[in-house]
Amino acid sequence: MGRVTIAPYDPAWPGLYEEEAVQLRSVFHSRLKELHHIGSTAVPGSDAKPVIDIMAVFTSLAASETIEISLCELGYSRCTSTNSPGRLFFRKRSPVAFHLHIFPEGSKDITRHLALRDYLRAHPARRKAYAGLKKSLAWEYPFNMSAYAEGKHDYVKELECRALRWYRSPASKRRG
Repeated sequence: MGRVTIAPYDPAWPGLYEEEAVQLRSVFHSRLKELHHIGSTAVPGSDAKPVIDIMAVFTSLAASETIEISLCELGYSRCTSTNSPGRLFFRKRSPVAFHLHIFPEGSKDITRHLALRDYLRAHPARRKAYAGLKKSLAWEYPFNMSAYAEGKHDYVKELECRALRWYRSPASKRRG
């Protein structure tokens, strides 16, 4: 297993997402309902694992074999051990690492991911605290991704609850 690395925010990350998004849209055309840059690399100023997280929304996951074949052609591989009901997960490692999270339209996880991203964009103190936790855990567990993920689990769940309340609030002025 590789080293858990937290890097300072890189302004190239949004452009890397956009380049990959062009390829994904060209393969899936109308089957793809939405595509979003999520995770810490989508939050300007946020330290993050240098992995571009992408969320794709499809009408359904019924054609998952077709989806998988198309993604393999783009260099992605399916990670069955990290799939959960209602989600497909793929990785791509070219010079840049990508994680692709695929959800069916209507999944509550779509809102959860967008809320957290937008909340961290709008709340610098929360963004800084989360980055501090990630750096601390990466230092404590440099070669143990499971321990790193477990160490931030409770904090992320609490952060997601705050983010969802904020996201649903008419006063949030988020989506911009």
